[in-house]
Parts: sequence; C-alpha cells; structure tokens
Amino acid sequence: MNNINILLLRGVNVGGANRLPMAEFRAFLGELGLGCVQTYIQSGSAVFQGALDGLEAKIAQGMTLRFGFAPRLFFIPLADYTAILAANPFAAQGENDGKSVHVFFLSAPFAPADSAALTALAAQSEKVVFTPRAAYLYAPAGVGRSVLAEKLSQTRKVDLTARNYTSVMAIAALAASISS
Repeated sequence: MNNINILLLRGVNVGGANRLPMAEFRAFLGELGLGCVQTYIQSGSAVFQGALDGLEAKIAQGMTLRFGFAPRLFFIPLADYTAILAANPFAAQGENDGKSVHVFFLSAPFAPADSAALTALAAQSEKVVFTPRAAYLYAPAGVGRSVLAEKLSQTRKVDLTARNYTSVMAIAALAASISS
C-alpha cells in the first residue's frame, strides 16, 4: 500500500453543479506531481500515489483557479479506506444490491446525541450504523426516498461525502490496481 491514497470530492457532477471533467481532473492531479492517478466514472473520486503533506491546499487553490470551484476534499490513505470498507455491516446487502448501501465518509465522528437523532429518522426498512470514520446506511427502498439519507447529506455538524457500495468497491479495486 505504498503511499496510495483515495481522494473523494463532495458535490461534484451532481445535478449539473460543479462540473468536473475527469480527464482534466486526472491531468491536474498529475501536474501536482501525483503518480498513477485514476478516477472512477464522473463521481469526483480519484486514487493516486503520493504524499498528502500540503496537498489539500494545493488542490483547493488549483481547483478554484482551473475549474472555478473548490469542493470539500476527503483524503483517505488506502489502509484506512480498506478498514472503513471492512467495517461495513451491510456488505452482504451491498453485494446483492450495490445501490441500497451507502458509505458516508466523515471528517469527524458524530456526537452520540446527533447520531441518535439521525438514527431516529430511519424508515422501518432502513438501518444505519455510525463509526468514528463512517456512517453506513442500508436503504432497500432507495436512498433517494430516504429521509435519513437526506438529513445526513444536509448536516452541518460533520463534513461528509457519500458513495454507494458499487462505487466504494470500484474505487478500492482501482487503488488495489496501482498498489500492486
């Protein structure tokens, strides 16, 4: 796992806002000296080889200049990303239906009272588990219909970004391909 990192951008290419062509984004990351840069579809997800020191400011400033916006950046070393995925209590459900399980990557843990209040919003068929680094949501009726998913996405208490199970596993496979 030789200095392999995952970069997740929040709110990119969603509903026509913050359009970010992935080919240009890959080129931009490469120009910053990052190696083996790969992106996953139009999701604002990238994997790369390189050090994280000072990288957040460089990317935020560079994106503002080059693309006209600076989304919230989530840097996750591959070992941490792998641990977050391994802790997913709904992996079996995700294997059956990748869009029914979402991983919300957190900038900080939710306070217990906040996670309890969010959990109370879950529909009868939904399940959610909070950990210090992620919230895992199983929404078999669809995340688009989930009040809990909507409230999680709108929270201002903890910065977060979400990906469905299919995406998180594809990103893991990309990272594995450059770490071998």
